[in-house]
Amino acid sequence: MMSQTGTILSRTIKFVSGKEYNHISLSLNECLDYMYSFGRKNPYNPFIGSFVTEGIDIGTFLRFKDTKCRVIRIDITDLQYEMLCSNIYDMIENKDKYKYNLIGLFLAAFNIDMNFDNKYYCSQFVKYILNKSDIDVSSIPNIAHPTDFMSLSSDIMYEGLLRDYSKCYIKR
Repeated sequence: MMSQTGTILSRTIKFVSGKEYNHISLSLNECLDYMYSFGRKNPYNPFIGSFVTEGIDIGTFLRFKDTKCRVIRIDITDLQYEMLCSNIYDMIENKDKYKYNLIGLFLAAFNIDMNFDNKYYCSQFVKYILNKSDIDVSSIPNIAHPTDFMSLSSDIMYEGLLRDYSKCYIKR
């Protein structure tokens, strides 16, 4: 799920990158009840980030009700799905060892790729975890932006306000 919350930080990233969406989260199901990413640890502080569990009605997305989003589905095998779940659960169990890559995010604006062990910003994390789960991410550039993940799928499930997603999903 790609998103644009409209926060000062997200508007700044949008201005610098020129990209419509500047955050990406990974969900293991279509309900988006739980999504995983690297982002704000506290919805009121944009500078302290970590590995986070997100949801439509929790955390940052709860605070920013006018979040715009695009939800895509990536087709994967059962084995890839099992690996993805295992890798996500491993990160959940060890979340204290992961940090937010604020320096890498800043340098990405200048097209400089900076990686650190166990430090990610959202699109670095999604690329890393998909690759670790044997999902082909070769079409994603080294300095990945959330919209780059469209190359993995042409199946847009929903686009609009995140708060309206569940209503859309129930109608399907």
